[in-house]
Amino acid sequence: MSDTYRDLFVSAADGLRLYARDYGTDTGDALPVVCLSGLTRSSEDFHELALGLSHDASRPRRILSLDYRGRGRSDWDENWRNYDVKVELNDVLQVLTAAGIARAIFVGTSRGGLITMAMSAGRPTLIAGAVLNDIGPVLEAKGLARIRGYVGKLPTPRTMDEAVQILQQASGSEFPAFTDEQWRALARVTWRESDGKLVLNYDPNLMKTLETADPEAPLPNLWPLFEGLKPFPVLVIRGEHSDLLSSETVQAMQERHPRLTAITVPGQGHAPALDGDLVHTIKQFASTVEAAG
Repeated sequence: MSDTYRDLFVSAADGLRLYARDYGTDTGDALPVVCLSGLTRSSEDFHELALGLSHDASRPRRILSLDYRGRGRSDWDENWRNYDVKVELNDVLQVLTAAGIARAIFVGTSRGGLITMAMSAGRPTLIAGAVLNDIGPVLEAKGLARIRGYVGKLPTPRTMDEAVQILQQASGSEFPAFTDEQWRALARVTWRESDGKLVLNYDPNLMKTLETADPEAPLPNLWPLFEGLKPFPVLVIRGEHSDLLSSETVQAMQERHPRLTAITVPGQGHAPALDGDLVHTIKQFASTVEAAG
């Protein structure tokens, strides 16, 4: 429990315990925002954004930020094959039902954006608008290969300073604009302290989901899922150095979606940190979604 959010624990359909942070519950009729993180990340990724939106003087909002199974404070799954977008979408639906959220703006970073697109096909009534953070219907092979190369394979740091150095060595060229505090925030969401040692903040078995995928197989066609977002306002955020979402894909998304706005974050790769100026950008987007009805 924190003085800025409530801890929410929910049982998944198969009984696994899921966790979410619940910020700013007494917010009147403002649309809530649901934050869905990347493959190995957690609810903590969205803390600055959640504070900015839930404490907005003119229009405070309820923010729900989730840990998927096997990440953060959610339980690990004994069957790693359940670390799957379909299962995780079902988990998100369980959490939303328990939280009493019937319609929201979804902010999806990377895998969270894939889950949001999948939701537009299965449960479109839940969506009022969507922010896709460095993700789209075309996944670049180079980015997928890089992700496959580090998930569950990072060296174990002894201290947070060492954790920061490991991340800077791995991703420094992608994030030349990152500040020391941003690197520390990334380290805190990558590792956590357990019995006086730093351990990964996710189940290392997540890497098995990547290792079993055939790197030579054609990538799935996600355009039909993206089409499901056409009825809603969409904001696409792309990191200037992203190797997973290309500028060409963003342009094609704009051509297919008349209510899509796209911005590029300089000096960052996959995926931009949702802090600083981006908090204001997402705040403005949320107001636009409400104005659109």
